[in-house]
Amino acid sequence: MNALFAFLHHLAAFLLVSTLVVEMALLKGPLDPARARQLQRTDLLYGIAAGLVVALGFLRVYYFEKGSEYYFHNLYFMLKLGLFAVIGALSVYPTVVFLKWGKSLKQGVMPVIPDDQLRNLRKVLMAELAGVVGMLCCAALMARGYGML
Repeated sequence: MNALFAFLHHLAAFLLVSTLVVEMALLKGPLDPARARQLQRTDLLYGIAAGLVVALGFLRVYYFEKGSEYYFHNLYFMLKLGLFAVIGALSVYPTVVFLKWGKSLKQGVMPVIPDDQLRNLRKVLMAELAGVVGMLCCAALMARGYGML
């Protein structure tokens, strides 16, 4: 069971990363209603992936791996959780922006999106991806026993 839950956890994490990359790609081209709807769907999938990462991760911590005593006394695990929380907080901005487009998109009209808002969306997505890189580093260190308090 450990291997199955590790696989599912990693699969959800890769889905999370890939949705961020897709959002970045969709924001690079000209936005039309179809592309904006793709962004909304991709962001929904991102949220589902994030929920799965958390749920599967905590199942692994409490039931399938070294146990909560190990993980919650590891500096890199705590940093990893902190980075995940920061990424989650950052992700609120794009989600709110994409949701605000809903009314216009239902009418088949592309909402007006200021250039600075597009730049900010891209910056936030890049910051989220950078946070994921930090999480990967923490995971590698934690898995090898570094950071025990």
